[in-house]
Amino acid sequence: MLKRLLPRTLFGRSLLIIVTPVVLLQIVATYVFYERHWDSVTRRLALGLAGDVAMLMQVLREVPKGPAQATILASAEKSMQMRIEYLPDVILPNAPPPAPLANRIIDRMLRKAMNETVFRPYRIDSASFGDLVEIRVQLKKGVIRVLASKKRVSSPTTYIFVMWMVGTSLVLLTVAILFLRNQIRPIRRLATAAESFGKGRLNVELRPSGAREVRQAAAAFINMRDRIQRQIAQRTEMLAGVSHDLRTPLTRMKLQLAMLDPGAEVEKLKSDVGEMERMVEGYLAFARGQDAEATVDTDLAALLDEVVVEARTQGTTLELNWPEQAGEPRPIVLPLKPGAFKRCLTNLIDNARRYAERIAISVEQGNDHVELTIDDDGPGIAADQHEYVFRPFHRVESSRNPATGGMGLGLSIARDVMRGHGGEITLSEAPLGGLRARLRLPL
Repeated sequence: MLKRLLPRTLFGRSLLIIVTPVVLLQIVATYVFYERHWDSVTRRLALGLAGDVAMLMQVLREVPKGPAQATILASAEKSMQMRIEYLPDVILPNAPPPAPLANRIIDRMLRKAMNETVFRPYRIDSASFGDLVEIRVQLKKGVIRVLASKKRVSSPTTYIFVMWMVGTSLVLLTVAILFLRNQIRPIRRLATAAESFGKGRLNVELRPSGAREVRQAAAAFINMRDRIQRQIAQRTEMLAGVSHDLRTPLTRMKLQLAMLDPGAEVEKLKSDVGEMERMVEGYLAFARGQDAEATVDTDLAALLDEVVVEARTQGTTLELNWPEQAGEPRPIVLPLKPGAFKRCLTNLIDNARRYAERIAISVEQGNDHVELTIDDDGPGIAADQHEYVFRPFHRVESSRNPATGGMGLGLSIARDVMRGHGGEITLSEAPLGGLRARLRLPL
């Protein structure tokens, strides 16, 4: 459950590691401040205001009404920053005014202080007079009404404390985001370079940067990429030499057979030489893969049209279905090795053409991928053989007769090409009753 709540990215998790202790510390500090400091200060201020009210009540009881009482009340208003009014023949209402949620601490502290110092019925109203709080105390012949500023029962350090907490949090969060972005950027560049290299794009530049560990990882990747490229170049050169060395004796054999008198034995030898030539070409094509070809932006529709036209010229019944789009259809341009990808499609279509009468190709485009499906109405392949047929030289038909199948390299080459483009190919049962090959390419 906890793993589901954690951020997916390294940036999010690193930010969480930095911010969580700070937030917890601020929560604890705020709790301690409100429970100890602010609560204590507010209580003392409330006791001071309640004591002033009690003193005024005592003055009204002991000093008779007249100039002396008026002078004392006027002096109290000036020195205590309160407005005092005596309301004769007034009785407090039974129901107290509603206490707002924002002033609940002030009301609670003031009520507690009034209960400790003023032993008369009273009412407190902190909602009806803005920045003032009204206190009414019931006397024998009337009500004393006091209006005092809320600043007398609240400390400004509360707001300063909150502003400092919020301000430092925002500063810390901003610094953490900027710092972590700079640390994560080299890792993202390394991931992009690795993904591009896996898709056969060899021209992506990567310069080691960032923290020491990230630079070490980037340098290790660059060295690995260089070694792989050197190995590929050496293999390509070796295969070019092998191809030349194998074709030379085969060409001589074909010339010598052409100079012989026609006959059954000569025709059989020519057939054997031709089969050997096809086998050599197949082996070299599998070993060479698509390493020597560069990746270019390719229009998938044009490439598919070219493959379909070539297949139809060979008598193949083939359908090409594109997704329905409103308005002008948008071209699908992918970074491909056109020759290798065309070879992949041709191998799959040739496999289907050997055993089926009808072939259908469908194209679907998702948010981050393009999917091609090649369906046929042939006998299909057993489900337990779907992975085995991708092994080199594996054939469902056990004989090695080229007339009943190839050399078992077509699907191996197709999967190698797809994985070289960062995609994948899988087999399943087709709606037409035969085999479905699903090709998935990232955008």
